[in-house]
Amino acid sequence: MKKINSKAKTLLVLIGPTGVGKTELSLRLAERFQTDIISSDSRQLYADLKIGTAAPTPEQLARVPHHFVGTLQLTDYYSAAQYETEVMKLLSVLFQEKDIVILTGGSMMYVDAVCKGIDDIPTVDEKTRTLMKQRYEEEGLDNLCAELKLLDPEYYKIVDLKNPKRVVHALEICYMTGRTYTSFRTRSAKERPFNILKIGLTRDREELYERINRRVDMMIEDGLLEEAKVVYPYKHLNSLNTVGYKEIFNYLDGEWDLSFAIEKIKQNSRIYSRKQMTWFKRDEEIVWFHPEQEKEILNYIEEKFQTT
Repeated sequence: MKKINSKAKTLLVLIGPTGVGKTELSLRLAERFQTDIISSDSRQLYADLKIGTAAPTPEQLARVPHHFVGTLQLTDYYSAAQYETEVMKLLSVLFQEKDIVILTGGSMMYVDAVCKGIDDIPTVDEKTRTLMKQRYEEEGLDNLCAELKLLDPEYYKIVDLKNPKRVVHALEICYMTGRTYTSFRTRSAKERPFNILKIGLTRDREELYERINRRVDMMIEDGLLEEAKVVYPYKHLNSLNTVGYKEIFNYLDGEWDLSFAIEKIKQNSRIYSRKQMTWFKRDEEIVWFHPEQEKEILNYIEEKFQTT
């Protein structure tokens, strides 16, 4: 490998849809550059969700230092804004010794939080958070969506109305500040004190879907059902509003049989992969490769390093 310009601190962002093959390639790249991996998977943060989130195995964790994997309990409150703050602090430490650090994962908001920054939205106080949590549990998501439509119709038009965390958070801000959530969303990118190099991994749809289906089968073999049973008492938490667990919970509730639940996991994983690609393809900074184009990816990284 060519000599890297030691003044160029670079965050290598390796992204792509679920099941595309980010994990293994990120490990090989980290070993090649002798660096650390920062996970940008919002669910791999939770220690009890190893199988259903395809978290790095103990063997993989032993190969390369990882950060933001298995650090939270299911009941812990966490946000993309917290993630941004903590990753930026970690990078300031890692870049003292390393010229390159790898950020990889499929959580689009977490990737954007590091690369572009989160809008300066006030931290919700405990009183408001407790009140809105109670209202969500007592009144349900539909009622809160209707209220959001009245208080912030602009955000209502674009928010995922099936995501309680997003809806509840917007209402928390409305109640706490007396302003719309939209008024805080400036969408202006923050300057970063390092270079950002974005590499996207992609496969033909049929190939990707086959990999997703095989991965779900492997999760079932590895014990996803047993893992879901352990966390079942916490199924109401946002941390478990996640593909793989929601479907198994429907089976445990007696609503679906197991084979149907497994097929729904595959279907919903495929749908999620399409949403990820729609999000990522709006970013013109991403250069796309097939995961097996490892030589081309390495050449691209080294070429970019020489020009930074």
